[in-house]
Amino acid sequence: MSTACAGSASHSAAAAKPGAAGVGDRLFPTLGNGGYDVSHYDLSVDYVPESNRLKGTAIITARATQELSRFNLDLAGLTVRTARVNGTEARFTREKNELTLTPKATIERGETFKAAIRYDGMPKMIEGPDGAVEGWIETDDGATALGQPIGSMTWFPGNHHPSDKATYDITVSVPKDEDGDPYDAVSNGKLKTEKDSGRRFTRRWQTDEPMASYVANITVGYFETHTSRTPDGLPVYIAVDPDEAKDSKKVKDMVPEITAWASERFGPYPFSSVGAVVDHLPDLGYALETQTKPYFDSAPDESLMVHELAHQWFGNSVTPRQWRDMWLNEGFATYAEWLWQEDHGGMSAQETFESFYAGTHPESEGIWDFPPADPPTAGKVSDSPVYGRGAMTLHKLREAVGDKTFFTMVKRWTEQHRHGHADTRQFIDFCQKHTRKDLSELFEVWLYEPGKPADG
Repeated sequence: MSTACAGSASHSAAAAKPGAAGVGDRLFPTLGNGGYDVSHYDLSVDYVPESNRLKGTAIITARATQELSRFNLDLAGLTVRTARVNGTEARFTREKNELTLTPKATIERGETFKAAIRYDGMPKMIEGPDGAVEGWIETDDGATALGQPIGSMTWFPGNHHPSDKATYDITVSVPKDEDGDPYDAVSNGKLKTEKDSGRRFTRRWQTDEPMASYVANITVGYFETHTSRTPDGLPVYIAVDPDEAKDSKKVKDMVPEITAWASERFGPYPFSSVGAVVDHLPDLGYALETQTKPYFDSAPDESLMVHELAHQWFGNSVTPRQWRDMWLNEGFATYAEWLWQEDHGGMSAQETFESFYAGTHPESEGIWDFPPADPPTAGKVSDSPVYGRGAMTLHKLREAVGDKTFFTMVKRWTEQHRHGHADTRQFIDFCQKHTRKDLSELFEVWLYEPGKPADG
């Protein structure tokens, strides 16, 4: 029996190999990591706005998909102080944005394990492949963490690719200012606990549904908060920077109204809370669909709110398997804007389509630069074709199958892939199964062929 055990251990050690440094995304080959799936992040962050200093502990629960001799986490900047795997100290090394942990014992395939990393430093703002800033961004009264597509690695270690979603507990501790007032700390999901220790203020937020790391968020600053419930009982949490309060008066009504409308159009709302964060960061130049509480750099208009809330279905619940499938996020969110206008006395979706095709719509510039399902580089994943031509593809699909079939398909799509992943091929096959019409040419022309389609 002893001999058999020794032989088994020897075989296990021989079979173990390092997890891959990257998941093989064509556009982001080093993003994410192989060999394991994360199920939960327990993040504790202590942040001091005045010095932009952060101390953090990340406890990551994951399941090994192979026998692991070591594995990688994505982390940009910051200093790792300790690393433990299953309670035992692990050796770690750093190279660029890769943190490699080597546990003392091999992690068996199928084993659930915990990695605990303690780290600190000054989290940094980075420039994404498209030239926009992301990561940990300082504001006039605090900071916000924006992760699309790579910025989440600037404030916690993890498997930072959308193909690996997890649930989250995020605890944020912030100091009180010189007047004794605490900074606000807002994050994804529901607010579970608050604690005032005299000198610091701590909040714990919980996300029970799977979330991709690029839509995880912490925002620290001073906010006016509004809490309520939708008619269906869904908790609503809205935080507005005082500098944006005057222009954001409609936000507390827009969020539940748009959520109810989208639920009718796209199927049941996929999360257990909803809301928004309206910050004062007007030079940022974009909003982000951070899960359950979209982040806005300034007071949003109705159309932008529709777009970011639609992402809760398309992108956050149904998440792209690879970044090249980004059009499934942005095409649907853009088309949601068209549908909102159509349903609320504005231009019909057909009229909006025609203005894009003619090039008269203000957002139509550049939509023929490349086919939306095949962005040529990482820097193009957020370009015009992914948004505008993606939405046009959906309108052509609606035109081909008819309204009844189209809207039934959309609801079934969000139901079938709720809290999961999907790619373009799955969407094409799904649509084809729900109609007798041959859609192959439609998708080939609108998603994959370069240039402006002849049939508008």
